[in-house]
Amino acid sequence: MEMPAMPQPTFYMFKCEQSSPPGMPKPSCVNEMTKDLFNHLAQKMMEKGLMGPVQPIRTSCLGRCQMGPVMLVEPGHHMYVQLSKEKIDRIVDEHILGGNPVQEFLIPEQFWGEP
Repeated sequence: MEMPAMPQPTFYMFKCEQSSPPGMPKPSCVNEMTKDLFNHLAQKMMEKGLMGPVQPIRTSCLGRCQMGPVMLVEPGHHMYVQLSKEKIDRIVDEHILGGNPVQEFLIPEQFWGEP
């Protein structure tokens, strides 16, 4: 059986979904205030007709907990920090649809640097 051709996604959006147990000194990207951010991202993708060409992916810790919630967008190695629903909306509109990363939401260079 031959599989139909399926184009590869244009973007992958890796949203950290790490949740630390109560009392842990390390902050979490998912807590009571941020637990619905991934669902908001997926809803935004569906509203814009982007599911398929853009793949939102739940992931575990991306290693920048102090700046969470975080999301990594590939290609380009763009790490977005301190996410909110409003920031996600702008990232989708300006970066994914418009092709321009939202510079003010990117992790500061001293915490990211070159790969």
